[in-house]
Amino acid sequence: MNNNLKGKRITVAGATGFIGTNLIEGLVSVGAIVRGVIHEKSPQIINSQVEYVKADLMHLDDCHEVAVNTDIFVMAAANSSGAAVMAKNPLSHLAPNVVMNALTLEACLLNGVKKYCFISSNTVYPYSEAAMSETDTTGEFFESYRVVGDMKLFSERMVRNFCEFSNGAMNGVIIRPGNLYGPFDKFSKEESKVIPALIRRAIERENPFIVWGDGKDIKDFLYIEDFVEALIRSLNLDEPIMTLNIAYGESVVLKKVIEEILIATNSSDLHIKFDKTKPSMIPKRLINNELARKKLSWEPKYPLNTGIDLTVKWYNKNLILESQL
Repeated sequence: MNNNLKGKRITVAGATGFIGTNLIEGLVSVGAIVRGVIHEKSPQIINSQVEYVKADLMHLDDCHEVAVNTDIFVMAAANSSGAAVMAKNPLSHLAPNVVMNALTLEACLLNGVKKYCFISSNTVYPYSEAAMSETDTTGEFFESYRVVGDMKLFSERMVRNFCEFSNGAMNGVIIRPGNLYGPFDKFSKEESKVIPALIRRAIERENPFIVWGDGKDIKDFLYIEDFVEALIRSLNLDEPIMTLNIAYGESVVLKKVIEEILIATNSSDLHIKFDKTKPSMIPKRLINNELARKKLSWEPKYPLNTGIDLTVKWYNKNLILESQL
């Protein structure tokens, strides 16, 4: 990982979340001066080198407070959830995220922030059999992703507008991740996405082992340490605005993911049952990561089996007692 961010003042919004927690660790390791923005939850890691500031990014005054004295602002704060919540209330993500994204952009520009990094989503792409490149947005979305995808794409446009009309005062980088997994993810029943949910249930030895959908979904999964390395490299880009897919570049079928999880948790004896009545998400998502490989001189290091094994070991060390409560 490069060290060009040493001494840079970097503010990470969403410091208690999955991406924010891992990113803060990575930024500290390269010598950045890090401020973490928290809201209601406490930080998952305590580090004396990190300044934690409590703020509500739905209020402009709070956004100004966290944007001051900042070189780079990373917007990793988001209202997010798994398939069940999205199916029941797809509008739950819309207003809060648009408001937070707009207010943090305004505060950053007015406070002299040099770079704004927005964590977007691969939901901005339409359903396709092809691997999605950065220019493949059409304004069409897989139906289950329509609200969140449109919100993310609209927010990307806001980033572009703020940067392009700032007369060079603020640059931007827009990151579209693959499906991320790893330590500090959400593993609770209410909030977990596919890999953390399956890991928790395998460790709890749920039998039959019920999988939502038919297990034939194909997705791009990227271990969080690979993502953080690429994200940190992206903060050194000097283009006025850049959009990057940060993904593994190879998609796998969900049945393969389940197989690796059951092996890593010593649960291969569980009986798998597919429940097609439950909500599932896009059946196929391929992501082209060639631009990130080229621009960042980056290659993902962790294949699926290694990443899952590391995630299971982290869970057993840090969350196994909590899951038994």
